[in-house]
Amino acid sequence: MNNYLDSFYDWWKNIDKFLLFFILGLFFLGLFFSLVSTSLIASDKLDTNSYYFFFKHSVYITIAILILIIFSFLNQKILTNFSLILFLISFLSLLMVPFLGIEVKGSKRWLDLYILPRFQPIEIVKPFFIVALSYMLTIQNRRLYFKYFLSILFLIPILMLLIYQPDIGQTILISLVWLALIFVSGINIYIFFIFFLFTGSVVSYLILFVPKFEYIKIRLSAFLDSSSANNYQAEKASDAIINGGFFGKGIGEGTLNSRVPEAHTDYIVSVISEEFGVIIVISILFFYLIFSYKIMQKINFLNEDLSKLILVGCVSLILLQTFIHVGVNIRILPTTGMTLPFLSYGGSSIVSTAILSGIILNLTKRKID
Repeated sequence: MNNYLDSFYDWWKNIDKFLLFFILGLFFLGLFFSLVSTSLIASDKLDTNSYYFFFKHSVYITIAILILIIFSFLNQKILTNFSLILFLISFLSLLMVPFLGIEVKGSKRWLDLYILPRFQPIEIVKPFFIVALSYMLTIQNRRLYFKYFLSILFLIPILMLLIYQPDIGQTILISLVWLALIFVSGINIYIFFIFFLFTGSVVSYLILFVPKFEYIKIRLSAFLDSSSANNYQAEKASDAIINGGFFGKGIGEGTLNSRVPEAHTDYIVSVISEEFGVIIVISILFFYLIFSYKIMQKINFLNEDLSKLILVGCVSLILLQTFIHVGVNIRILPTTGMTLPFLSYGGSSIVSTAILSGIILNLTKRKID
């Protein structure tokens, strides 16, 4: 018993408490927004307890905190090895999606294995993808660009599986995180731009010439043509932001969550803006910047390239996903289903963010000599 108490005391003594409480604060802020934005949906559409989504979100947050503590508690070497094993397991689950996946609104992105709740495998893959890719990029090899070639072979199967679903939002996000890690790993800038142009060319070809991606062309056309009927969700989201104004319409006064499906996941920024105002959304975005800045500060004190790359990857993922989510909500980007880290409702997203947060807390702990 004393050993467990000593271990917990060591964990508490060395953990970055600012980051810990910041992460917990963001999770509980998401829980609060879930309460005020989903009670109407539950009572009207599901004809059930008006706190259905809130209670479910509470369970997810509880699981997330446990995951966060476990990942932050591990020895750093064990964390890396454990993450590599979990990457293989999560990749296998992604590989099962084409065969056993559940199709929703024309996309096959979820698994329901009966023994586990329904989940989206790519959300679990993302944090472990960062660890595995960072590990790969720190391999010492006499062949200068061998690790970059290896990283392409590592990336392509994931992108192909995402393209098959199809999920262009996650495809772009994973590609951008890969590019970010390639860039900071010290690659020659000319080689980097070749990778960048190659990735852009492949995505452009898929969108323009592969029939499976016809829906992306439709979304892009709708994005460029404001009068298109395919802009319904984006229009309602931007209208909600405009109607909310600077200070919002008040708690429970928003209508977006009852007019747009899954508004509490893909359009949570618009829901928040409508009820609480743009001032709150700006404050939340400021919180993300502070959080990222504090992590980047920690990187300056690390000596290991692996830890540095993993933290850069984690920050890149959070900021890029936030940018895509907000960009879709304010209509500077075409519509794509992308949750907002920490705040959006959804078990897979919350668990993914918890794993990411646990890894961040682990690598930013005070090191004991």
